[in-house]
Amino acid sequence: MPDPIRVVLVDDEKLIRLGFRLVLEAEPDLEVVGEASDGAQAIEEVRMLRPDVVLMDVRMPRMDGIEATRQLVAQHPVTRIVVLTTFDLDEYAFAALRAGASGFLLKDAHPHELTAAIRAAHGGDAVLAPRVTRRMLEMFGDRLPDTVPAGSPGVDLPSALTEREHEVFVAMARGLTNAEIGAELFVSESTVKTHVGRVLAKLGARDRVHAVILAHRMGIIPDDASSGV
Repeated sequence: MPDPIRVVLVDDEKLIRLGFRLVLEAEPDLEVVGEASDGAQAIEEVRMLRPDVVLMDVRMPRMDGIEATRQLVAQHPVTRIVVLTTFDLDEYAFAALRAGASGFLLKDAHPHELTAAIRAAHGGDAVLAPRVTRRMLEMFGDRLPDTVPAGSPGVDLPSALTEREHEVFVAMARGLTNAEIGAELFVSESTVKTHVGRVLAKLGARDRVHAVILAHRMGIIPDDASSGV
């Protein structure tokens, strides 16, 4: 059996951390290894514990989740960060995505959504429903950084991506997980991961979230073709 996914919980509300802990500790493949009540403490916990995934609140005293995310992405790029928010139109959450978070999750999410989000982030998937991507682009698209610099090789997507990579890119933009992409394209999940890595490299995308944003910006897939999760 593989090692459990190691998680650090970051929220200034102790009861919220307790609730998340109870949910996660009921899962055999998830392990809560630490907690923090603000961003500064989160940075210290991650430095000591090296978790796989951090559940990060954004609105906290002393240091908020945005700055904590920015520092953790720079210092611990392997650790994935999922932002916790109360509203799916929270500009703080979108700012955290710009800082490098792998996605965000509503605090009132069902337990199975919480555990699925952690597994998805750990597996390299974006924790971001297509409907949220569309709202993010509508509200803050002009403030999101360009994923591909002008004039870079990745801009000419038709020639940059192979036919299979383009199929994977479109599936990513639709919000499909690696497992779902594999089932749709009749390939293994490990093969999908390889294609995703090549797509990100050719796009110059920092992560899967930025690749999805880029797909919508470039019209690779129309908004009404996305399937919500």
